Amino acid sequence: MIRFLSKYGASQQKMVTFFFKNKDNSLTKVTTPIGQNLLQIAHKNEIDLEGACEQSLACSTCHVILPKQLYDKVPQPVPEEEDLLDLAYGLTETSRLGCQVKVDEKFENVVISLPKATRNFYVDGHKPKPH
Repeated sequence: MIRFLSKYGASQQKMVTFFFKNKDNSLTKVTTPIGQNLLQIAHKNEIDLEGACEQSLACSTCHVILPKQLYDKVPQPVPEEEDLLDLAYGLTETSRLGCQVKVDEKFENVVISLPKATRNFYVDGHKPKPH
């Protein structure tokens, strides 16, 4: 087994590499252990994904857009997530909340898109930093 030493520390976990398509359409490549959610991964890689409620399933600021082929393979959103997605800016048929989507092998070489804006009902313009 290959050991990785990265910002996640020494690891024998399986890793996956995929891309975030940023608001300016640039791509950011990330390699991460399987099992983390998209919001955690974005914050660890300094991707501009808000997460105003700090993963408490109380906002839609970590809205991401999955490619159709991946959306159909990940677990379906719970009703609370669906309700919050109704508030998301730029909602699509494959929208999800990044805090609710855990990465696995199916994410290899996939592009996850960020919407052009978010709706932050807590404090307009506030971008919380991970602890």
